[in-house]
Amino acid sequence: MELHLAKLAKGVNVFLNKSEALQETRVSMEPMDIVGRTKEDASLPKATMTKIIKEMLPPDVRVARDTQDLLIDCCVEFINLISSESNEVCNREERRTIAPEHVLKALEVLGFGEYIEEVYAAYEQHRLETVDTVRAGKCSNVAEMTEEEALAEQQRMFAEARARMNGGVTVPSKQPDSEVDQNLNN
Repeated sequence: MELHLAKLAKGVNVFLNKSEALQETRVSMEPMDIVGRTKEDASLPKATMTKIIKEMLPPDVRVARDTQDLLIDCCVEFINLISSESNEVCNREERRTIAPEHVLKALEVLGFGEYIEEVYAAYEQHRLETVDTVRAGKCSNVAEMTEEEALAEQQRMFAEARARMNGGVTVPSKQPDSEVDQNLNN
């Protein structure tokens, strides 16, 4: 238990030291400048963060609320730091949109190189899942029904629903207007 707390404290200290050193070299930014919101608005969901903190520690370790708040503040600061550096990398490349490559470069520049491999793996997984979702959406659009097929399917489903409502007894339904018109014309 003491080992986990010592590792946690060491990690927070390393992060705070890196953050302070980097902030000294930059122009001072107000919280409003960072993400276009006030500091209170730029936060992470406490319930989710508390759950993550608890999952990272052994079950017999409890974390004080002040410590949880400090960790959440550190996470927000880390995100702001990476976002700012990613934006600077993007601007240096004369781009308008921050790409995943800019985030990876920002991690390297800021001295968080040990995270690059894991972040890249998460990015690749996300990209593959997104491609699969887009492909599935395109495939389903190919097999679209014509209006007549959709109407027939709808009528079939209505008939099944009526049968279930009437205890399995099939009750004749009204014909759609187009069928009535066709029968009148014949």
